[in-house]
Amino acid sequence: MKNDDLKSLVAEMYENLLMRIDAQENTTKEQVLNYLQEAANIISNIDETDLNSTSNAKGILTNAYKQIAKDGLSSYKETNERFKELSHMHEETIQKTKVASQDAQIDLPSITEKFNEIQTHMTDEVTRANLIISSLTQQVAELEKTSNIDSLTQVFNRRALTAYLKDICSKKDIPYELHLLVLDLDDFKSINDKHGHIAGDKILIFISNILRKTLRDGDKVFRYGGEEFIIILNRIDALHCKKIADRILKLVSSNKLIYNGESLNVTLSIGATKYLPNDSPDALISRADKALYKAKKNGKNQMHMELNNGI
Repeated sequence: MKNDDLKSLVAEMYENLLMRIDAQENTTKEQVLNYLQEAANIISNIDETDLNSTSNAKGILTNAYKQIAKDGLSSYKETNERFKELSHMHEETIQKTKVASQDAQIDLPSITEKFNEIQTHMTDEVTRANLIISSLTQQVAELEKTSNIDSLTQVFNRRALTAYLKDICSKKDIPYELHLLVLDLDDFKSINDKHGHIAGDKILIFISNILRKTLRDGDKVFRYGGEEFIIILNRIDALHCKKIADRILKLVSSNKLIYNGESLNVTLSIGATKYLPNDSPDALISRADKALYKAKKNGKNQMHMELNNGI
């Protein structure tokens, strides 16, 4: 990567960091460190030969969200300033009323007109703020609809998985082995019920970070839905597929996530299968799902593999 490209990337990340700090009332050291760690991960994962790599797609998504957030902050700042003006007008009117009452010369029609004017202005500002909220919500929804990246975990989403598998299966037969793994967090509902959905989101981010660091550049990680992830391992045999799955299981179970001062023990179960000639996307995923069911049934925190349709 050229120096100019690196300078541009660092400058953009620096601007993004400052914007995050400005957007929050009390930014903590941990939040800044987390952002810097995210930035380092983005740089380390850049594949200079693949313009459509996960990191580049992630960068595009981040920039798009950043612009929407920037527009939103600017709009709310204007609305907030306008409310300050209206509040000041309100205060002035009350003060004039006090003075007038002391002089026993209260002009009720004038005061009523002034308050009605303030009320109209405030109603207009609330309407404008609601329109801004609606517009930003639509922009984010459209961005998520057209993006291939899951906004929470920053890995590929289900839309990207559908397109990827459709392309693979359209070839009928491929000259190398491809394995698909379905990962499902164990007892995730219990964690959500006990600690709340914020803790659940942090766990999903925690898992996605482990997966990105563990897998090779050519492997793909997708958030399939809820607490499920799908991994595509290209050009690898069943033995090495099992080794990778075992490594993921060990890393997840041995790394502790601290939330609100409490250590959360997280494990997952994995169902794996190999792509077979003439497989459809549904057949491939269904076979992996059957393997996942057996891994759960056999005690969780383990991997089971379905190698063909007959097993």
